[in-house]
This record gives sequence, C-alpha cells and structure tokens, in this order.
Amino acid sequence: MIQQLYEQRNLPLEDLRKIGLASGKDIHMSNDNISALLSGRRTEILKLSDLSYEGHHIAELEAKLSVKPQQNGELGLLVHPIYKQAPHLAFLSLEEAESLEKGKVPNIEKVMYDEEGIPKDVIVEFDKETKEFIVIDEARILVPDRINGEYLSLDQKERYRKGKEVEMSDGTIVQFSATEQEGIRSNKLALIASVLIDGGLSFVLYHGLNYLFGKKQHDEDADVYSKDYYTDLENLEQQERRGQPFASQPDKQYSRTYTRSGSR
Repeated sequence: MIQQLYEQRNLPLEDLRKIGLASGKDIHMSNDNISALLSGRRTEILKLSDLSYEGHHIAELEAKLSVKPQQNGELGLLVHPIYKQAPHLAFLSLEEAESLEKGKVPNIEKVMYDEEGIPKDVIVEFDKETKEFIVIDEARILVPDRINGEYLSLDQKERYRKGKEVEMSDGTIVQFSATEQEGIRSNKLALIASVLIDGGLSFVLYHGLNYLFGKKQHDEDADVYSKDYYTDLENLEQQERRGQPFASQPDKQYSRTYTRSGSR
C-alpha cells in the first residue's frame, strides 16, 4: 500500500494542460492514473502529442508521468519517456543491473546515503516498459496492517517492506512492487488490505492484480477467496457508505520515490 501524499487540487494543472491532459480544472486521465500521481507513483504509459520542449517540437511521445515537490513547495510534473537503453545507476554493479534488466530477480536491496551522509535502505526495481531503474525508499512504503482479515506479523511486515513475498494463512501471497500500477503483485486477482488509522481500520480493495514475479499466469484458484476476504469486503462497503476516506487508493502503490538516477 502507498499513502496518498498529495491533494488533487495541488496537481500541476498548467503542466498537464500543456501536454493535453487537462482543460480548465478537469484532468483527462483515468482515476487510477490520477491516484497514482497523488500517491507519488507513476501513471501507466500515456500517449502524448504535439509537445514543445526547450524549443523542440515533439509530434508524439509515449511516456509515464509522476509529480515531485519543487523548491517553492508546488508540485512539478515529471515525464518518463521510453528509453532505448536503461540509464546506469552508479550504486548498482553491472551484475546487479543485468539481473534486474533480464528479470532474474524482482528487486535488489541497497543502502544509499543522502547529502548529509545519512544512510537509508532502498529497493531498486526495473521498469521494463520505460527501460529504467526505479529507486524506492523503504521508509516510505505503507505496509498493510492486515490482509483479508489477518494481521501481519512483524516479520511479515518487514518482508513486505523489503519487496519479498508474504504468504497469509488463507494461501494469499503478496509482494510489493513499484512497477505495478496497483503497487502490489499477488497470486490472487483481488484482496482486501487494511491499515490502522486513528485507532480504526481503513479498507482498500485491490483488484485486477498481476501474478507474482517469475510466474507467467495466475493459478486456477486465483479468483477463489476466503471467508475473511468477504467479511472485509463487507467492512469496505460499510466504510464507503459512511463516507470514510481511504488509506490509499486501489490504483497503484508507491509513496513514490521514483527517480531515474536515485531516490527522491
């Protein structure tokens, strides 16, 4: 899960207007893509047309979008085009980079240092669509408190935060992924995740999930769910009727710390 970091009213409308994705105060993107921006994640690949950049005219461009706070506190729009070759990250060895690019591993844990020399744990993934590495600050990943009615143990939460598979007692397996629009992979097509907020649970339905890393498809029982799943589905419906806000959106997941050359 990823926290919603920004409010929709703070999205860079002028930048979105310039690339034809907004008019007036209306944003011409799907709810999933808007939620991705609000959560600090990337959108899916969008087709942009009639662009002007540093004096150059670009008739058409396919790219993902994200937003990032600027020095003035406002959100700026970042465009992530499709690269012919992945830009190299200095802190990745050639072997590590190759393992990610060839899909041998889902992610790699690294330690980075900020400008003051303070270390932070990050996960590095490879976005096959844009052909670039994505760096995620582990501290910014919102880990579910429970899945399908079952609370995660401290060990399970730590595994999730580090991008490892976590298996629940009902057979549901989940894995955080910054490259997924939902921010999560699973052996199930859907699941209910919950986080504790102000002493109460907030429920989020994730559906249309992609299969686990290294798999080519879901298992036959991917659409078979436990009793506790349906119990939490009822809890989610009650939450919606009460008009309570979501802890995160069923869009995709990442407090996004996406960047081309390092974490934000």
